[in-house]
Amino acid sequence: MPNWSVTNAFRVLTRRKPLEDSTESKLAKVLSAFDLTALGIGSTLGVGVYVLAGEVSKSHAGPAVVISFLIAAVASIFAGLCYAEFGARVPKAGSAYIYSYVTIGEFIAFLIGWNLILEYAIGSASVVKGLSTYLDSLCGYAMRDFLAEHLPINVQGLSAYPDLFAFIVTILFSWAIASGAKESTRVNNIFTMLNLGVVLFVIIAGLFKVSSSNWSIPKSQVPEGYGDGGFMPYGVSGIIKGAAVCFYGFIGFDCIATAGEEAKNPKKSIPFAVIVSLAMIFLAYFGVSTVLTMMLPYYAQDESAPLPHVFRIYGWHVAEYVVTIGAMFGLCASLMGAMFPLPRIVFAMSNDGLLFKCLGEISTKYKTPFKGTMLTGLLCGILAAIFNLSQLVNMMSIGTLLAYSMVASCVLMLRYEVDDRRDSRILGNGRLSMGQEQSCSLWRRLFNLNGQTISTRQTARIVTAMVTLFSIWSLVFSQVLTKFEEDFEHTTQFDVLLLILAGIPLILMLFIISRQPTSGVQLSFKVPLVPWLPGISILINIYLMIKLDILTWVRFSIWITIGLAIFLSYGIRHSRLRQREQRNNSIALLRDSSDTTLLSQERSKYGNEVPLILMHTTS
Repeated sequence: MPNWSVTNAFRVLTRRKPLEDSTESKLAKVLSAFDLTALGIGSTLGVGVYVLAGEVSKSHAGPAVVISFLIAAVASIFAGLCYAEFGARVPKAGSAYIYSYVTIGEFIAFLIGWNLILEYAIGSASVVKGLSTYLDSLCGYAMRDFLAEHLPINVQGLSAYPDLFAFIVTILFSWAIASGAKESTRVNNIFTMLNLGVVLFVIIAGLFKVSSSNWSIPKSQVPEGYGDGGFMPYGVSGIIKGAAVCFYGFIGFDCIATAGEEAKNPKKSIPFAVIVSLAMIFLAYFGVSTVLTMMLPYYAQDESAPLPHVFRIYGWHVAEYVVTIGAMFGLCASLMGAMFPLPRIVFAMSNDGLLFKCLGEISTKYKTPFKGTMLTGLLCGILAAIFNLSQLVNMMSIGTLLAYSMVASCVLMLRYEVDDRRDSRILGNGRLSMGQEQSCSLWRRLFNLNGQTISTRQTARIVTAMVTLFSIWSLVFSQVLTKFEEDFEHTTQFDVLLLILAGIPLILMLFIISRQPTSGVQLSFKVPLVPWLPGISILINIYLMIKLDILTWVRFSIWITIGLAIFLSYGIRHSRLRQREQRNNSIALLRDSSDTTLLSQERSKYGNEVPLILMHTTS
């Protein structure tokens, strides 16, 4: 029986996957930088580009929605740069899951992976449900009326009828993705290019009807309840609220990282695809919001369908139909982008032994996880067909924001990680003995007053502790900051002082991290301004997480509980790292035994896979 002491349990939960894991990829490397960029744009620039600008300008920011999009883009780029560095460093399928595995440990990695499964499953179901509803509305809701009459679902909490169209479309898209990465990305490239073409058409066509006067409407002409007019009718707080909403319009680019194992040259193409896709997405949002708010006063926008609405007012019915078709292309591209990463996450987790083995089997014909793709597609199809997803959409946000925070934290920890070979060489040369390192005062170690330039285990532990404390204190700071967003006009000097006092520890912790020596590992892409940029990314993500309602956290907790049951009953026993440790222990025990004949026989029979039973036999 294993010794389940607290120390042993902690070691098991925090065992990390080797960064230079030499396991050969089973997936076909067929994706170019263009494919990855189109995948990122397609998954992110969905129907939101046709809706968000009108919604945010009318309810939150007015014409200053362009600034809201700029703030959201900068915040997203912070997260995107962290993904770019990790994607170049660890070009494996699994995205934030694999990043957490090599940096923090197995347990946290499982929770992140389990989280991502929920995020992409609900995301896929939401998009296909939106596509079904959108097409049904164009047909006068004939499908809804027929299915509600002949196949009603009289269960509270579920949909009024089974959405068979959404189910069939999901299965068809799953089959397209399972048929091969290159084939599915070709379909996605077509949808994405058509969607970008429609966005460009909207911007160019709208330029003929813009008027700068709509950005400076006097307060006397603004209806009651729509702010004070001008460029910022709702003030600075409205811009910040709008930026929080706009941030979700940039979610989805992380699917680029999940395809890292199938990229031809991941160390260069992943950073390129992340940065270019986010830049193009911002330009699309910025262009559409600028044209929209200059064509029509912000208070006259239609929140649900602003672009068809504004073209209808000007009598441009052709443009109205083009926008309708473009929204369909955007939804199809979003569906492909949401469904593509899901089987890759499942594949990575099952390949590591944390999920059931059958989900990670690679098809010899298609070079994709065919079974896992079809099973996850079935899950998404069932969710879209029978569930009312309106209350579950926020759960996507938790998964995404938590993954963003984890990736930024991992970037910090790995950037200051100790290089064992350099560490041992330094200690051997006597430049900094272990005794000397321990004898240094805490103050000198925190601020590196000795001028140490080589990272050691001690400095790496300091960084890990500071990153953990920074994340916890970000919760406190976010609670204080919420006061300014919700009631900016009535904030007092005491509130400002409290905000400053809450912000000082965050700055101090990042400064302590910045004083530590960095790892000597050479990278093809590095996040600039470390640790400040990843630290800001963590703070933004935590701030947005605490804005989610309590019921969302309750549902999220239920999902995590299910995941913990799977991890404790299956994953912790079948982990490849556990099996590797047991195999190494078996070989060590056989080497120590005098029976060299048994060792040679077993090696010739099993290679390095020495059965666990031999360990008990020889001990």
